[in-house]
Amino acid sequence: MRTLSLAHLSAIDLTPPELIHAAAEGGFDAVGLRLLRVTPTSPGYPLMEDKALLRVTRAAMAATGVRVHDIEFVRISAETDVATLLPFLDVGAELGATEVITAPYDPDQSRMADTLGRLSGEAAMRGLGLALEFFPWTDIRTVDDALRLVTEAGPGVGILPDSLHFDRSGSSHATLASVPRERLRFAHLCDAPVLPSYDEAALMFAAREERLLPGTGEIDLTAFLTALPPDLPLGIEVPQSARMRSTPALQVIRELGSSVRAFLDDAG
Repeated sequence: MRTLSLAHLSAIDLTPPELIHAAAEGGFDAVGLRLLRVTPTSPGYPLMEDKALLRVTRAAMAATGVRVHDIEFVRISAETDVATLLPFLDVGAELGATEVITAPYDPDQSRMADTLGRLSGEAAMRGLGLALEFFPWTDIRTVDDALRLVTEAGPGVGILPDSLHFDRSGSSHATLASVPRERLRFAHLCDAPVLPSYDEAALMFAAREERLLPGTGEIDLTAFLTALPPDLPLGIEVPQSARMRSTPALQVIRELGSSVRAFLDDAG
């Protein structure tokens, strides 16, 4: 049975306990939690610093049976100091998470590989896997780029393919299908329109603000899923900012869960 996790970006304004309760209502098995702020205009929820919120989060997990699948995300840059990330890893382990999401923002790929390798070692000591997500606006644009980087970084670093970024980077389904299973721990799923080209503003807007329910856009999700192991966990990352402003978040998440399950059933 494939694990379905609700990515925090699908309802980023919900606190971790609110997200967990919404995920339960939507029929999700797990959640991904954004513990580190990614942009100045979107929240992060640093449970490693807020012990009261951590207690409420753990209580929500116990009450619903929804677990934490992943914590996010670490921008790997020239300034990344692995030592400062240890409390983040510690709280992820305390929550029972299995994965840490990282993102490539260092122009020196050799240095980035070294940082990823050191961070993966610290994560592994806490029972956490480490996954690198690639984006079409960074130097690590495609699954081919990501595979080269994680191979250099060492055996503890995996790849996180997101169907939106995969499609818009022109990544190869053949390469995705060839990635060793131990490098593929989970994937993100969403849909979107497909255009001849995209500028960076369009890429960012879709990534952070508006995506479509799987099966309602134009991404070839059948080919994407076929290239992945059939039991690979899926993080459902479908931000719908405009709808969230007019519709209760719980209703949006319920509809998202129902839609995803129907799509996956139809897709076989």
